Amino acid sequence: MEAIRSLGEGGADLRAPAVEEGARRRFDRIYDTLRMRICLLEYQPLERLREEDLAAEFKVSRTPIRRVLVKLEAEGLLRSVHGVGTFVTDIDIRGLEQVYQLRIELAELIGRLGPVEPDASRLQAFRDALSRCEALVAAPEPRAFSRLNIDFFHLLNGLTENRPLREISERLYFQTTRIWLKTASEMNRFSPVLHEEIRTFHREVSDIVAALEIGDLQSVGHIRRAHIAMSFARLRAQSAGQGPAEDPSA
Repeated sequence: MEAIRSLGEGGADLRAPAVEEGARRRFDRIYDTLRMRICLLEYQPLERLREEDLAAEFKVSRTPIRRVLVKLEAEGLLRSVHGVGTFVTDIDIRGLEQVYQLRIELAELIGRLGPVEPDASRLQAFRDALSRCEALVAAPEPRAFSRLNIDFFHLLNGLTENRPLREISERLYFQTTRIWLKTASEMNRFSPVLHEEIRTFHREVSDIVAALEIGDLQSVGHIRRAHIAMSFARLRAQSAGQGPAEDPSA
């Protein structure tokens, strides 16, 4: 009887869409978790990720784990070496310079391609981000700063309905953000450099919220572009003279 109820007209299995949706949610959950760990440096550059360990942790087979790792590799966050394993890619600003340059150019498109006028709920989310930033100015904390940076990116990326722009911007952001987050993670809460980075970020968030309050989405893009460019310039100056880390998978 159960088998009959699960079949639609022509014998189609009505459970299939639900199973597919569940598999998709599981994939997204694992993908989001692993990407966040990589970007928050919980998985260090050049660290090896083992399919069997991840499958045991997430209580799934190795098949969805393998699919997630393939996607993260396509996005430049992992590197698979035949016969050796899968490794978190190294962080090298020189190798990502062109990616940063493209991020700078794409930033202005937020207010030009399919701009989304923020409703009350979305605007409140930006105000909440500003409040979190103000709390960090008063009490700097590197990890909280890193999480806020990621959360704020997602808020900004939601200001365009242009799906290709959102997808490209997200991919490029997560390729480059580890460089910035690594710099932040190496600072303690008393570091004057961390204090200055937070104050600079606070100015960006404050200016963007002010632009959103008056509905000026094009200014949001200009503000974002300027701050990405300044961040890149600071990171490039800080990395001058540093050599890349040794890759054990090479």
